[in-house]
Amino acid sequence: MKATLQFWQKIARQFHPAHILALSFLFLILVGTLLLALPVSKLDPNARLIDALFISTSATCVTGLAPLDISATYTFFGNVVILLLIQFGGLGIMTFSTFFAYILAGRLSMRGRDLIENSISSQPVPYLGRLLKFAVIGTLLIEGIGAVILTLRFSQDYRLGKALWLGIFHSVSAFCNAGFSPFNSNMMGYASDVTISLTVMVLIVLGGLGFWVLYDLFYWRPRGRKRLTLHSKIALGVSGWLILIGACLLLFFEGDNTMRGFDAGGKLLSSFFQSITARTAGFNSLPIDKLTNGALIVLIILMAIGASPGSTGGGIKTTTFAIIMASFFTRLRSKEQVRIFERGIPEQIVTKAIGISFFWVMAVSLAALLMAVTESSGPPDPLARNTMVEIVFEAFSALGTVGLSMGFTPRLSDGGKLIIILLMYIGRIGPVTLAISIASQKSLPVRYAEENVIVG
Repeated sequence: MKATLQFWQKIARQFHPAHILALSFLFLILVGTLLLALPVSKLDPNARLIDALFISTSATCVTGLAPLDISATYTFFGNVVILLLIQFGGLGIMTFSTFFAYILAGRLSMRGRDLIENSISSQPVPYLGRLLKFAVIGTLLIEGIGAVILTLRFSQDYRLGKALWLGIFHSVSAFCNAGFSPFNSNMMGYASDVTISLTVMVLIVLGGLGFWVLYDLFYWRPRGRKRLTLHSKIALGVSGWLILIGACLLLFFEGDNTMRGFDAGGKLLSSFFQSITARTAGFNSLPIDKLTNGALIVLIILMAIGASPGSTGGGIKTTTFAIIMASFFTRLRSKEQVRIFERGIPEQIVTKAIGISFFWVMAVSLAALLMAVTESSGPPDPLARNTMVEIVFEAFSALGTVGLSMGFTPRLSDGGKLIIILLMYIGRIGPVTLAISIASQKSLPVRYAEENVIVG
């Protein structure tokens, strides 16, 4: 083990941390593809390699989109491979490897610090070794507790062995915000089950808050000297409001539609479940293809915003959304400094948030444009409006690493699958890591003469 870690550390010194993170996810995707393509992994011998690549990418990037039923296509071994991809993809393979190196050596190298800061916190933080141990051990502990609760509930419907498997799979998938489920109808069979729904919702929220926020909450002392950081306050505040507003809007749009047969408690439970899972998890307790247009727009907005930085989820992130909104209202009031919770936000952070949001809009627009070509039925039959809605929804879901679909994923062409695969990969590593990875080198800090331009 120690020799293997030293070997990978030697290779890691040759690359920028952003390169290593991007390559580690690519490596995991390729390994997963090869394992899923093995005969021992397949129940269906005709399962295609591109579908194995799609599933491997979706699991590694904790998305949940699937062009086929994983329980009917892959053996138990294949499903274990998918579960491991979700686990390693959720935390990041470099997080695990750095954690074991830290345990063996008793300290973090400078390269290890750079890797963890890029993958967990995205900024320099004190007590990074403690944060690393908290992330790995805390993840396994939370998933373990979730697995026990879910196993006890599933044991009422299945034999103990299968109930244990379902409990572990759903717990890991929920905390990692993956959205994969061995059930072919996802969570719709348990839409009104309080125990399963609440457990899955709590796991999704904890996984989506980010390790830094969980760490901050764990050591928070309300009446002591340890206060929550501004980052944690924003992540918690935005997450709470998004869950509440999303649930209210979904209840309004779907109360007399897909929830028509539910009682008041079931409607409320399903509304909150779908609001929480839409932010990055991808589980669905309602038939997405039967939702009203208003509900679909709500889900798209939630998918775009996503989870918090340093979490297992995707999207532009809650803090980015908060800064964009704060910047908008600051400019609207002709103020100079962007402020949140009586704290000023540095201008470079505001610029970064705007850049991330612009990247998102451009990426989704380009992907939808390309898929409008690849998924078209040909010149004689122009692309139908409902198909275009499905394409846009699929693109948002893939880039946000959510996993919700209007049933369009199994109908994707090979070209469409490759586009979705690329979106899932970009959504997982993030636009900032992608930009650093493809940049050749830093340019000299040259400033040109400024000139006014009329805008607005």
